[in-house]
Amino acid sequence: MSTIEELEEFDKLKTKVLKYIMYKKRTEKEVKRKFANIENQYMLDDVIENLKEIGYIDDSNYVERAVAEFINLNNLSLKELKYKLMSKGIESNVMEDYVDAHIEELQEYEINSAKNIILKKQDMEEQQIIQFLLKKGYKMDSIKEAINIISN
Repeated sequence: MSTIEELEEFDKLKTKVLKYIMYKKRTEKEVKRKFANIENQYMLDDVIENLKEIGYIDDSNYVERAVAEFINLNNLSLKELKYKLMSKGIESNVMEDYVDAHIEELQEYEINSAKNIILKKQDMEEQQIIQFLLKKGYKMDSIKEAINIISN
């Protein structure tokens, strides 16, 4: 294959990947999954590296945006938040760096989420609610704090 043909093939693949990530921000792992059937995986790796260099694929930025979206839309435990990010292919070190940098904010979010769920499930007994929250991954400290906030 000539260099011009390789460049054209690279540009076509890059355009496809760009369309995919411009529709909705994606992680590197999501891009790899989507284009796993591409014959030339080396070229895909080159496209991904190129897009990472110019900032179109940035898993750290993705984590920040995704967490902000999850916080605005859902009542999740910190554990559920981590699982959602892992399912998107976020590396655990990237996720842990974000959690470490935002731990107070995330703990407050988890307490508020637990409080919202407790208020929604007031028709259940307290022990049932606690068990429900524990199954969803809430920490016992967060559950107790939420109960104290509601009680006062």
